[in-house]
Amino acid sequence: MTLKKATEELDRVIGRHRWVKEEDIAKLPYMEAIVKETMRLHPLAPLITPRLARYDCNVGGYDIPKGTIVLVNVWAIGRDPSIWDNPNEFFPERFKDKTIDVKGHNFELLPFGAGRRACLGNNLGLKVVQSTLANMVHGFSWRLPGNMKEEDLNMDEISLLTTSKKNLLLLWLRLDFHHIFILRLDRLKFTFHKVCSNTLLSH
Repeated sequence: MTLKKATEELDRVIGRHRWVKEEDIAKLPYMEAIVKETMRLHPLAPLITPRLARYDCNVGGYDIPKGTIVLVNVWAIGRDPSIWDNPNEFFPERFKDKTIDVKGHNFELLPFGAGRRACLGNNLGLKVVQSTLANMVHGFSWRLPGNMKEEDLNMDEISLLTTSKKNLLLLWLRLDFHHIFILRLDRLKFTFHKVCSNTLLSH
């Protein structure tokens, strides 16, 4: 359903004659919501850069002495049921008509951290993710291989300094130019494996 809504928005706003450009993103609120929801459920870094308490304080009933190194668990915040309804469900519509952003202004969503030590590349990273995802949805038709169902997808993660998928993700995709590829996402790397082609990709 999410993919169908995103495709409908892209076809309506962009049309089917060109790729998505950076300046188009502001006109694609549902695609923006998908990116926010992805960053909520699967933040790249589960723990943001360590902080140092400059004075004694109390947070959530816990005493934090001055000089304590504090690690903020953004993965746990993104799945906190006291903040989010049905926190383990992928539901981009939760951001509809809300001003929550991912740039550190809203503490319930901190994929890039916040304050003076927030990720310096947040603007570039966000633009790349939004544009890349929009074009992948816009330019290809996606489906699971064989008789696989959505509930069969394994979304387990490995959390180290960054978060990546634990298991390989295999999807079928089709481009309008009669190319068929298999997209393999293996942790932080992905490669296109050409299955069959009648014309060059550059056509």
